[in-house]
Order: sequence, then structure tokens, then C-alpha cells
Amino acid sequence: MMRSQLAVRIGAIAFILLGAFLGYVDSSPFIGGVFKDTLPFRLGLDLQGGTHLVYRADTSSLGGRNVDEAMAGLRDVIERRVNFFGVTEPLVQVQQSGEEERLIVELAGVFDIGQAIGIIGQTPFLEFRTERPEEEVKQILTELGIQEGESIPLDANIPSDLFYVPTQLNGQYLREASIVFGDGSSLGPSVGLQFNDEGAEIFRELTRDNVGKTIAIYLDGIPISTPVVQDEISGGQAQISGNFTAEEARDLVRNLNSGALPLPIELITQQNIGPSLGASALVKGVRAGAYALFAVMVFLLAWYRLPGLIGVFSIAFYTIVLLFLFKLFGITLTTAGIAGFILSVGMAVDANILIFERIKEEMRRGKHLDLGIQEGFWRAWPSIRDANTSTLITSTILFWFGTSIVKGFALTLGIGVFTSLLSAFLITRTFLLAVGLRNKKASLFLYGSGIHNANVANIDASITK
Repeated sequence: MMRSQLAVRIGAIAFILLGAFLGYVDSSPFIGGVFKDTLPFRLGLDLQGGTHLVYRADTSSLGGRNVDEAMAGLRDVIERRVNFFGVTEPLVQVQQSGEEERLIVELAGVFDIGQAIGIIGQTPFLEFRTERPEEEVKQILTELGIQEGESIPLDANIPSDLFYVPTQLNGQYLREASIVFGDGSSLGPSVGLQFNDEGAEIFRELTRDNVGKTIAIYLDGIPISTPVVQDEISGGQAQISGNFTAEEARDLVRNLNSGALPLPIELITQQNIGPSLGASALVKGVRAGAYALFAVMVFLLAWYRLPGLIGVFSIAFYTIVLLFLFKLFGITLTTAGIAGFILSVGMAVDANILIFERIKEEMRRGKHLDLGIQEGFWRAWPSIRDANTSTLITSTILFWFGTSIVKGFALTLGIGVFTSLLSAFLITRTFLLAVGLRNKKASLFLYGSGIHNANVANIDASITK
């Protein structure tokens, strides 16, 4: 019995030390120290301020097919482009408004709307074009009354590109462009292209039919590269080689990656959220959370006494661990997310209250204090499990189907509920067993509840040895 009690108390001390360390990590952005810049809190647009942009995507070229896949690709490309320019934690999501497909872009910390628009671009569109047959070029010029060798008038009604024709291959199918060194064909760098599975098949057919000819790569209707096809290329990977300098190769890769939009987009709404408004929302959210924690702790201490004190420590430890998880996994905190966090604190308190009440019931039945604590925890588990499982299911559904604001709420609530289960059954249980009171009168009072001891007057004397 003594060895068991010693092990429990050592565990309690370990939890205290762990809580102190994690608390130091959480508070380091405010008090300084080793972890000041290592794991910063990431604040959302509504707390930090920034730019909110809404784009409309032109899906007419898809004919109603693969719209969801194209919009997902559009979202991925915009995220990659924004990350390339160093904007941290951008929020990019697809939203349907009536028959329109829209892209919502939120850039926290970016207050210059012009800069934000410049980062994303208006309607960059990457496409691959093949050479127009020479006979077709001559026919077009002949129909316009232009003889071979004559200059083409500026006002001539000719196609946008007389020498190249669009193909099915565009930025929707380009997975990534990168710089490649040491390919053996030249001493300088080359540009590697990687297509998805569908794009690989289209590219194979284009290279098979155009060996010895050029395939031009256009960005916003302007050719940025016209490589010659040396052979049929299968597998979805190709290289553009030539006398590239490192800077030229880097510029081409950047244009390919940042311009590989599967759909043209148009900016329709822009909004700037000032840093003062975000700071005000953050202060109010933190203040509300502090008030809620304080009120809960006062209630636990006033009503449950010693178990309440242990519950207060458990809630404090839970809060520290949850904030550390937010920092560790880079979860972006929003106003709705803070609301979910505060609500999860209430769920954590609810679990502790169920446990405390169940312990008292076991003690009324004449069970020893230690045994009452053990039985109280396990008998309270079904109720706690069912209540929290239903909350986790709701959080999952909200996160899966909700908008960005709802997702922030659901994510913090779900993580908080899961963490509260561990806190209640690990921290609270350990400290209740570590206290190990054996004095009858002290136990009658400290394990009572409310403003008098009527609820514990009938506790059997077997709570003491």
C-alpha cells in the first residue's frame, strides 16, 4: 500500500513539473525566454487583422464536369502561391454561391489590399499549345488577303495566336515544376515538370504527335517557353533543358507554379480588417476566457472543497496542455476558436463534477476512501463517455461541412473535449489518490459539498483505517 501511494505521489510531482514546463512554453511569447520565437501562437484574420478576398472562378470551359476537382486544384495552387510569397497561415477555401463557384482567400497580417491582390494575381492561366499546321497558317493568311512574305497589318482579324493552337493540357494537370541539376544533357540547370495521372496521358499523346516540333507554354496568353519535343514522353515527368541560367530557371519555375491555375479567376470582393479591430477581438476573447476560468474555479472550490481544489488544478493543467497543442500543431486561433476552447473548459468541468458526485455516492455506501475514488471514476465513465462522444461527433460534422468560422469552433472544441477526458481520468485521479487523507473528521469536511456537511453526515467510518 505504501509503495503504491509513493508511486502515485511521484506521478503527481511529475505532472506538476510537466505543467510548469508547458506553462512556461505557452507564456514565452509574452514573457520572453528560450521558446519565445520557437512556437508562436497563430492568430486568424479576425484576431490579427488582414485582407479578405473573394474570387469568382470561370468554370464554363469544363462543361459542368469535374468542377469539384478543378476547384480543389485551384485552391491548392492559390495556397502554394501565397506560401511562396511568405504569407503565413493563409486560409483558402472553396464556396458555392448559387450557380457560381467562389474562392475565399484570407491573408492574416497582410493589410495592403494591393499587395494581397498582387500576390494572388487576377486571372493567371497556364496552358500548353501545339504548332498550327503550316497549311492552315497559309490558308488563314490567304483568306485575309495577305500573301506569303508580306507583313501582317495590326488591324487584321487573325486568331490570337497565328502559329499555335490551344490544347486540352493546362495548369489543371500540372502538379509541380522544379529546378533540376545534373541531368546529363547540359551543365546548367533544367526545369522539371510533373503532371498528375490524367495530365500525364494527355502530355504523352501531345509529345507523340509532335516529335520534332515545339510545344509552347503560355501564361495569360503570353508564351514563356517554347521547348522542342525530342521524343514521346510517358510517365508524366519531363524536363525543359537549354542554356538556362540559375535565375532564368528559377523565374520559369516560379511562373509555372504560381500560374498553374486550373481555372481563370476574377476578383469580385475585397475587404481590409484593421489590426486594431483584431487586437480588440483578441483582448475581449482572452478576457472572456479568463473570467470563465475564474468563475468555474470559484464554484469548484466553494462547492467541492478538496476535490474542487484538485479539479481546479486539473482544469489549469488541461488549459496549459490545450494551449501547448495549439502551438505545437500550428492551429490558427480565431474568435470562434476561442469560443470553442471556452466551451470545452465547461465540458472538462462537467466530467470532474460527475466524478466527484459519484465518489460521494460510493463513500455513502460505506466504501473506503481509496476504493470509493477508484469506483467513482469507473462508474462515472459511461456517462462521461457518452456525453463527450456525442460532442465529438457533432464537432466532426461541423468541421466537415461547416464554413471556415464554424470549422475553427469545431476544431478547438473537438481537441478540447478529447484533452479534457485525459485530464479528468489522469490528472484528477492521480491527485485525489496522492492526497490520501486518513483523518475521519477532515475527510468528512473536505470531501463534503455545498454550504454544510449534511450530504456527508452518513459517510461510514470505514473511510479511515
